[in-house]
Amino acid sequence: MNTSQIGAVLLYLPILLLSVIVHECSHGLVALWRGDPTAKFAGRLTLNPIPHIDLYGSIILPGLLMLWNLPAFGWAKPVPVDARNFHHSYDGVLVAIAGPLSNLILGFLFAVLVASTRFMPLSVGAPAYVIGQAGLVVNCVLCLFNLLPIPPLDGHWVALRLLPPNLARAYAHIGFMGILLIFVLFLLPGVSDTLIGVPLRYLTGVLLHLAENLFRWIPS
Repeated sequence: MNTSQIGAVLLYLPILLLSVIVHECSHGLVALWRGDPTAKFAGRLTLNPIPHIDLYGSIILPGLLMLWNLPAFGWAKPVPVDARNFHHSYDGVLVAIAGPLSNLILGFLFAVLVASTRFMPLSVGAPAYVIGQAGLVVNCVLCLFNLLPIPPLDGHWVALRLLPPNLARAYAHIGFMGILLIFVLFLLPGVSDTLIGVPLRYLTGVLLHLAENLFRWIPS
């Protein structure tokens, strides 16, 4: 392991852990808002990483991806949700969307950090810029990745709501076999760039543009 690889792990892994924990907490908070206290009673509405960490999805896989200079992604333990407690049939969709939306908001906050570095002295601005860019990319990847309509990702809950009942039942049976489908898709040439790369470049650009506009009134 060389110095650059160690640096990448030390930079990206804490940001990834924070981002997936916020993602899962957001699911639980919206579930609580819509009438389901399951995540609250399970002690999952906390930023303490210990209840959320999945050894493989939060540490081993993203760490290996970073060491291999591949785009890093991962997951925390899913928060428990009991849909029987929801007020309305669409509440499950709100809970599903909450995770990617939280990453979009975090991505924007990191974009604001990037935009603000032009007002900082170089000794502070340079590391802040690197952290901001890393946080922006990680959260945009998590947002886009989780919106894919493939089980068990968040996007498939939205797809279930939109499909006719018969198709929805068949689709739901894919379950965690969807993970294998995801890996197969991302091994195909050009697929990962089409599904994630192109939208990622667009989304990060939009968030940076919005963040820079916040500072337009500040004199250079």
